[in-house]
Amino acid sequence: MIRLFSTCAALAITASAASADYALTILHTNDFHARFEPISKYDSGCSSEDNAAGECFGGSARLVTAVEEARARNENTVLFDGGDQFQGTLFYTYYKGKLAAEMMNKLGYDGMTVGNHEFDDGPEVLAGFMDAVEFPVLMSNADVSMEPALADKLMKSTVIERNGEKLGLIGLTPQNTDELASPGDKVIFTDPVDAVQGEVDKLTAEGVNKIIVLSHSGYAVDQRVASETTGVDVIVGGHTNTLLGEMDGAEGPYPTVVNDTQILSAYAYGKFLGELNVVFDDEGNIISASGAPIIMDAAVTEDAPTVERIAEAAKPLEEIRSRVVAETAEAIDGDRSSCRAMECQMGTLIADAMLDRVKDQGIQIAIQNGGGVRASIDAGEVTMGEVLTVLPFQNTLSTFQVTGQTMIDALENGVSEIEEGAGRFPQVAGMSFVFDASAEPGSRISDVMVGGEPIDPAATYGVVSNNYVRNGGDGYKMFRDAENAYDFGPDLADVTADYIAANAPYTPYTDGRISAK
Repeated sequence: MIRLFSTCAALAITASAASADYALTILHTNDFHARFEPISKYDSGCSSEDNAAGECFGGSARLVTAVEEARARNENTVLFDGGDQFQGTLFYTYYKGKLAAEMMNKLGYDGMTVGNHEFDDGPEVLAGFMDAVEFPVLMSNADVSMEPALADKLMKSTVIERNGEKLGLIGLTPQNTDELASPGDKVIFTDPVDAVQGEVDKLTAEGVNKIIVLSHSGYAVDQRVASETTGVDVIVGGHTNTLLGEMDGAEGPYPTVVNDTQILSAYAYGKFLGELNVVFDDEGNIISASGAPIIMDAAVTEDAPTVERIAEAAKPLEEIRSRVVAETAEAIDGDRSSCRAMECQMGTLIADAMLDRVKDQGIQIAIQNGGGVRASIDAGEVTMGEVLTVLPFQNTLSTFQVTGQTMIDALENGVSEIEEGAGRFPQVAGMSFVFDASAEPGSRISDVMVGGEPIDPAATYGVVSNNYVRNGGDGYKMFRDAENAYDFGPDLADVTADYIAANAPYTPYTDGRISAK
């Protein structure tokens, strides 16, 4: 059974609701990233033995149970997702959006926003997913009229009816999705505040007075939207994997209230199910709101038919992911809080692996975006499945030449959004640098060294990265015009696995190549 956040609070809300009041329970997830199976404390794969021992979290089977029990104890529930169902494990690599659609339909979602990773394989795969799901998928801050796959399919907002009342739903996705994914050049992303206010005004004019934004824009942007708009009651968040509540690791209260708007977020990977109990008066004003993300640990029983279905879906993947490729002497830290803010063990490993693979090609520098590092690896045997969980994007090695000044510009871009935990933070090899996060973006980098010598802005350097970064992803547009670019090297996951194997048992480390003032 699930540990309830506050039975007393829920009963108090029910008791206090007058006949004209409207009680609603909002269940929500975000940033699931194809974690259909249980995960470890490192957010990567968890063995069946560890799961049986009660050491795993999440998985679709636990979510099915948790959602069923939440619906049983609350009279009027909705279930929403804050985006990024796609990408993250071999399940997505193999099935694309098909298994996500199946599981979301089984869970009975009532709405979802588009996350940036929903565009990883272009608008066509997103469109196929939308055809398969039985609920609205929304995105307000983009013009899709020129994209044939989405033009008549992807709505900005919609209205659903629950228990005799209309709920207005608005979708929101990162404004820089064109830098984060592959939406193509026919989708134009716009400012979130203007987009949300426009849809709020439209819904209000239609008589809807309960409005929920499903936002994949991050905790900071959600607070900005709440502050700078009127008429938004609840924001169901995503994108920054933010945990809200009173537990260890939480970044703010649940809900976070800004301008009378209740902001929600439930970490990522299905590790929590968010539950907010909210009561509206007859005018659509919130008169009470309380709840918490519920941990999906061993106390939540797995739904047996879902376990069987996921096991069946995993069969084609077993040969690939169970193959032991290396050994590590210690756990390798790939947590996003490290790899998006400082030199991290996994970033150092990946950058070293890239540079080692092409060092005989005149390449001096490796740069990897921290957002491309998706998990840690525990100590002991390393399987290909674990490596692919760390590096799921099927990125290939890219080699190219740029000036020292371009490299400095790239590093400035890499640390320009460190306050937001942006994925562009640079993990490097063959070079070192110092950054000052308190300085203005664009003037944060100093003491750049290449091969032990100060970087020469006028000199030309050989660089290795992944094809996503080389082609401008995560704001690295300065690399698009690089000389002698070749984007079709081996898969980065294979390169990393080979490097760990060649250095087995691999001992993770950092050496101060990135330092902060």
